[in-house]
Amino acid sequence: MNNVNELRLAVIGLGYVGLPLAVEFGKQRKVVGFDINQQRIDELRLGQDKTLETSLEELGEAKYLTFSTDIEELRSCNCFIVTVPTPIDEFKHPDLTPLIKASTTVGKVLKSGDIVIYESTVYPGCTEEDCVPVLEKYSGLKFNQDFYCGYSPERINPGDKEHRLPSIKKVTSGSTPEIAQIVDELYLQIITAGTHRASSIRVAEAAKVIENTQRDVNIALINELALIFNKMGIDTEAVLQAAGSKWNFIPFRPGLVGGHCIGVDPYYLTHKAQSIGYTPEVILAGRRLNDHMGSYVANTLMKALTKKHIPIEGAKILVMGLTFKENCPDLRNTKVVDIVQELKEFNCDVDVFDPWINPIEAEHEYSITPIETLQDNHYDAIILAVAHHEFKEMGIEKIRNKGKSQTVIYDLKYLFPKELTDIRL
Repeated sequence: MNNVNELRLAVIGLGYVGLPLAVEFGKQRKVVGFDINQQRIDELRLGQDKTLETSLEELGEAKYLTFSTDIEELRSCNCFIVTVPTPIDEFKHPDLTPLIKASTTVGKVLKSGDIVIYESTVYPGCTEEDCVPVLEKYSGLKFNQDFYCGYSPERINPGDKEHRLPSIKKVTSGSTPEIAQIVDELYLQIITAGTHRASSIRVAEAAKVIENTQRDVNIALINELALIFNKMGIDTEAVLQAAGSKWNFIPFRPGLVGGHCIGVDPYYLTHKAQSIGYTPEVILAGRRLNDHMGSYVANTLMKALTKKHIPIEGAKILVMGLTFKENCPDLRNTKVVDIVQELKEFNCDVDVFDPWINPIEAEHEYSITPIETLQDNHYDAIILAVAHHEFKEMGIEKIRNKGKSQTVIYDLKYLFPKELTDIRL
């Protein structure tokens, strides 16, 4: 195959990454959007996207896009783009189950001359060492002889309405120089920001995994500085604003590090490093520190309650926000859960309020039943855990009215001026 226009696309996995991709391609060419979740497919056929990454109007513009759970509909395709999640397990090891299952599905319909492109975040070598053998096993075909692979890591930022798929530069790669060119030309049809063609699949995999590892380590540094400054009685935000007056100071802020990328991707890199006999010191130290922040927040709040002579046992705590970031419904790997769990270990009575989330999903994923309305004069402490615009619009006075006369306001996200709250991270 030497003509990008001959590609008949299938996008495997229609979550935060796959759906926007399928929609953009579906505006120009026939695309089969495939997912194993029948409810997800039914909703998309009705123009409903629970991730809020695409609108009804955008789905309508993708006039060449169809949705299916039927593997038989993939047989007419010759280019498969895999966009399934790559999470970690309870031991913080890479969980390749969705990736292997998707590769198995593709392998069953793979034909001579086909191309399989992976977008899921993995460690360097995963595509060729873990996915290709599955494709060969179920297809009976030979890699780089009968079929080919590409890797173009996703750069979706959930909830970000400014940096959308077409406006984010895309890294591309292929298993041969010819395939690399075809993959690059394919993405250039929808990526207005342009592409960067990596020299190999392994380089593209490594580039993706270090993007979020770098952010993770930088945030860990700022979190550690916040812990130090808090012990010294110095306002961290004031320090960062002062330091930020220098032109080359990087403006990271302390906070919880969750989500499907920053809190997960470094473990893929450290797993691979350890498998080849190297123990990464800085990356793992950053992970440990960031994973500890939920516990730190809860313990800091307990000290503040004690100073105000508010009994910890049975204290009524309101946690405002559960998603991993502001203004999106994404609950994946949210570290707000760590705060809630720690507070419950102190035998506090914890309510969680978040207007963005699906209550059923919160119950299923974290056994948290969020409240739907807020009571006045009810809480001993209020934690502003996520910077949803609804919370900003409420204003600090309305939020403080939800608390009792001696309530403690803990502003994790610097939503309000320091003098209007009791604690900041």
